[in-house]
Amino acid sequence: MAKIDVNVDFTHKLCTSLMFPAFRDTSSPLSLVIGRQVLLCIKHPNLFGGSEKLDVSWDKGLSDSNVLVAFRRPRPEWRPQQCFFIQHSLSPEIGVHGTPVDNFSRSGSGGVNLSKFAVGLDLSEPASSKWSSTTSVKFEHVRPINDEGRPITRDMDGFPVTCSGNTHDSMVVLKQESRFAKANDQGLSHFSMQIEQGIPVVSKWLIFNRFKFVASKGVRLGPAFLLASLTGGSIVGDMAPYQAFAIGGLGSVRGYGEGAVGSGRSCLVANTELALPLNKMTEGTIFLDCGTDLGSSRLVPGNPSLRQGKPGFGYGFGYGLRFKSPLGHLQVDYAINAFNQKTLYFGVTNLASST
Repeated sequence: MAKIDVNVDFTHKLCTSLMFPAFRDTSSPLSLVIGRQVLLCIKHPNLFGGSEKLDVSWDKGLSDSNVLVAFRRPRPEWRPQQCFFIQHSLSPEIGVHGTPVDNFSRSGSGGVNLSKFAVGLDLSEPASSKWSSTTSVKFEHVRPINDEGRPITRDMDGFPVTCSGNTHDSMVVLKQESRFAKANDQGLSHFSMQIEQGIPVVSKWLIFNRFKFVASKGVRLGPAFLLASLTGGSIVGDMAPYQAFAIGGLGSVRGYGEGAVGSGRSCLVANTELALPLNKMTEGTIFLDCGTDLGSSRLVPGNPSLRQGKPGFGYGFGYGLRFKSPLGHLQVDYAINAFNQKTLYFGVTNLASST
């Protein structure tokens, strides 16, 4: 009988996308952000007796959830590996429709949530040297809903939240992703490029081309490690507001709420971080982030960025600590944005128990 693995992960996640202040002193200019997450995974390594793998995962946050069912069939190593998947997610759409507060350090709910259903196929090409690539095709159904769970077609200001103008958008998306990775004792190099093409299977379905790239370079400077990265992207063709590039937040420009810098058809974000080990268990960091929508926010349908007064350009800087322990990794980041608003990010990751 095949062994079925069940894993439950309870995580206090360092994450600004949830923007849930577990503690907030309104008399202080400091924002504290803590995220919570529960992850349940069930894995069957030999579903039909031929080494077929079935993975089922349920990821639940404070205000979002994601269910993923993936089925993989064994194939020769020299052939592309196939993965059939079905996915449903529900999450607040804060990056574009969220309202910046506290000098753009947090993003409040804009009353728009996205319910997404997708089914598709991933093809992972065999890795060649330091390059790897994945091709996927999926059907996606996106349905905006309000905080009460009812379908909506317009936001709080009366502007459409879908491209079709109806209660949902449908699309077939062909995606190609290529990755390069190289690492040694002296540093690392990483580059990835994603290209998505909306295919007009039905006349009312979205037709667009979207690309995104991430380039990173890390260099060891004695005991310290300097990591710099540049992220950019653009989209042309049909577009719903929720497809805009959201700038701001953890993983983008720290010191700002999710999407509080801006949201546009194009974006460019630069991040630099210097890490210095303080002892075997502790690491200190200093960082500088900046990002811009390249003046493309006015090209987003309904121009939500302008209506919410987002600047379109922003920078944040600060310092942080990383603590390693058998129970998990404690992370603390203290960031200051261009409006001198201070934000403290705190979390513990990789805290897990299995049964």
